[in-house]
Amino acid sequence: MRRQSLRDGDVIFSEGKRFAFGFFSLGNSKLRYVGIWYAQVSELTVVWVANRDHPINDTSGLIKFSSRGNLCVYGSVNGTEPIWSTDVLDTISEPALVAKLTDLGNLVLIDPVTGKSFWESFNHPTNTLLPFMKFGFTRQDGVDRFMTSWRSPNDPGFGNITYRLDRRGFPQMMMYKGPTLWWRTGSWTGQRWSGVPEMTNKFIFNISFVYNPDEVSITYGVLNPLVITRMVLNETGTLQRFTWNGKDKKWIEFWSAPEEKCDNYNHCGLNGYCDLTSPDKFECSCLPGYEPKTPQAWSLRDASDGCKRRDTASICNKKEGFAKLKRVKVPNTSAVSVDMNITLKECEKRCLKNCTCVAYASAYHESEDGAKGCLTWHGDMVDTRTYLSSGQDFYLRVDKAELARWNGNGSSRKRRLFVILISLIVVVMLLMIILLFFIRKRRESKRHRKPPSTFAPSSFDLEDSFILEDLEDKSRTRELPLFELSTIAAATNNFSFQNKLGAGGFGSVYKGVLQNGLEIAVKRLSTNSGQGMEEFKNEVKLISKLQHRNLVRILGCCVEFEEKMLVYEYLPNKSLDYFIFNEERRAELDWPKRMGIIRGIGRGILYLHQDSRLRIIHRDLKASNVLLDNEMIPKIADFGMARIFGGNQIEGSTNRVVGTYGYMSPEYAMDGQFSIKSDVYSFGILILEIITGSKNSTIYNEASNLVGHIWDLWNKGEATKIMDELMDKETYDESEVMKCIHIGLLCVQENASDRPDMSAVVFMLGHNAIDLPSPKHPAFTVGRKRNVKNGGNSGNWPSGETGSSFNDVTLTNVEGR
Repeated sequence: MRRQSLRDGDVIFSEGKRFAFGFFSLGNSKLRYVGIWYAQVSELTVVWVANRDHPINDTSGLIKFSSRGNLCVYGSVNGTEPIWSTDVLDTISEPALVAKLTDLGNLVLIDPVTGKSFWESFNHPTNTLLPFMKFGFTRQDGVDRFMTSWRSPNDPGFGNITYRLDRRGFPQMMMYKGPTLWWRTGSWTGQRWSGVPEMTNKFIFNISFVYNPDEVSITYGVLNPLVITRMVLNETGTLQRFTWNGKDKKWIEFWSAPEEKCDNYNHCGLNGYCDLTSPDKFECSCLPGYEPKTPQAWSLRDASDGCKRRDTASICNKKEGFAKLKRVKVPNTSAVSVDMNITLKECEKRCLKNCTCVAYASAYHESEDGAKGCLTWHGDMVDTRTYLSSGQDFYLRVDKAELARWNGNGSSRKRRLFVILISLIVVVMLLMIILLFFIRKRRESKRHRKPPSTFAPSSFDLEDSFILEDLEDKSRTRELPLFELSTIAAATNNFSFQNKLGAGGFGSVYKGVLQNGLEIAVKRLSTNSGQGMEEFKNEVKLISKLQHRNLVRILGCCVEFEEKMLVYEYLPNKSLDYFIFNEERRAELDWPKRMGIIRGIGRGILYLHQDSRLRIIHRDLKASNVLLDNEMIPKIADFGMARIFGGNQIEGSTNRVVGTYGYMSPEYAMDGQFSIKSDVYSFGILILEIITGSKNSTIYNEASNLVGHIWDLWNKGEATKIMDELMDKETYDESEVMKCIHIGLLCVQENASDRPDMSAVVFMLGHNAIDLPSPKHPAFTVGRKRNVKNGGNSGNWPSGETGSSFNDVTLTNVEGR
């Protein structure tokens, strides 16, 4: 606490010295401001500024209390008029307030006797929202807390971007550029804003939303007080969330908005909605029952004029119904009617009784009791969008004809389904006949084809041509070099045994050297490979689009005659399993190298799941599919089994389970359900294998596998016993290894919903002190007893499934239940 004056150069610290208050300058400017900044962060990071528009020209400034109890900033020691002041009411006859800076970053004026607060900086945000900072309106004090951007990175003056909680209708957060609405979060669904599907990280934040007549506010708490995080409204109109990485001494951005076209407010005009699930299709469509106002503009992909009710549409005639739009960020809720005390079914009836009601939805659709409350729209609807795997159901009032078009009903729907079924059967039969004919012709042509004694010039069969057309489609892949077979043969010494790096279920891998001296690795698919044309195309298309330090880089491909080959960068240290499952080579891996490998794999998976333009589920993460360059930097490889998801899709299902036992999550192995959490499970297995130097298939006590053994020791408080004995104890901090074991167990929990996502995992790995939740029982803790010695490796670059380790069996044709 402090009562006396503060000169330029004096600093007040919070009790734990997390924050500091005093004078500062930005960049190369000599202008002086008064504010609060992080004291524990090496980079000056200001979180609050007092005299935003009134900087002091030199270091003669002074901070002191006025005679009426206000804390004031003066331009000079002898100044009489303050350039900034708190707004404490002049009701104290003998002011005795003191200033206190809390460890949350809140500057508070309090009565030291009663402890009553008269003013606090948290009620006057600038461009930064800190944890536990209340955001919104409280009727008791009449304070409306909102953010305003800086003018520029070196000018904290009031910018033209504001971000505030709109209390009209049903609450939502709004971002404005000047008077123009720029982005909105969507309404509160009970767990998150409907337009922020990423707002689900239970490992970092604890979110409190208050909605009643006396208060509408939101507070973001942090579960671990040691985590340093902040939300910033920057001067360009982007909301960003950062965390401080103490090791690299820099701020890491892990979320921002708006981010894509559909985020821009009113992108598709009145009564339109935005949908990015089909990349080749115009993202804007009209809501059911509506049509474009200006079809010519829509044909040119300009939806700014929006949509109008169809001329033939007729509602409020007791013959209409509701078209259901799924996974929606509902339209602007500023003018909706709200009733939190009725069910969704009652909401539908209420809307039908009111001829002005055009749509309805539940208010809290993710509450513990299911859908709750009723929102009804009256008039035009604006800023609607759909997601692949989030949002809520939205019901639009349409006439009978439109309802039949949108949903189908009664016997007409049954007839349509019957026709579709019959059509599908006919199409499948025709395709089978064509396929059988094609296979027969192909076999006949092979019998009469003379095998080339030397490598002939490029020629392609029907399947190969299709691949090349796909590769040459610049809208779908970047330009990818096509190598001639003769070039690859010369580089690999005619695929000699001496050049062979390893072999797997899909063929062999060879080292090669091109004429320009570039070393390459060639993945040559065998003719009877389980990886067919679809898997080959999938790997080429995927990996050619992905660019990341922790993903293997593809240089090109070759498709000639029966040959299908992928050309990669050559990585001299082969694969991860080549090291960690061999005692001699494993001894070379001290803890810093192992930790670097763990973090690198994590960053690569996070890129696949979240940061790349696509969302990729790898589905076959294992030690043999992690390659190591000459600096032991890990690179994820083998994308033949990967699946592409839309921007917000996080799960899918299949009847063809592919992957490797020992690394496969239970929901995927047993039911064919895969998601980003499937890869998280595989990553957890990798973490535990890297720490122990043992395969998950290793049997302990005649029953438990590696995970089960670790779980038993963890419950006994003896988890340190599983650390690799070949690891030099002087190279690691036991608490850091224990943290990684803890994270590994969180990743392999039986229920997918309990596992953290990769953003949380990478965050936890990057912070030294984390209060992690207790892991629940892991999956597959019982191994299979076998009479095979564990050890060795499963091949070299990228090693396949040699040997008989149950942990290394790749599945390509297992039927999910």
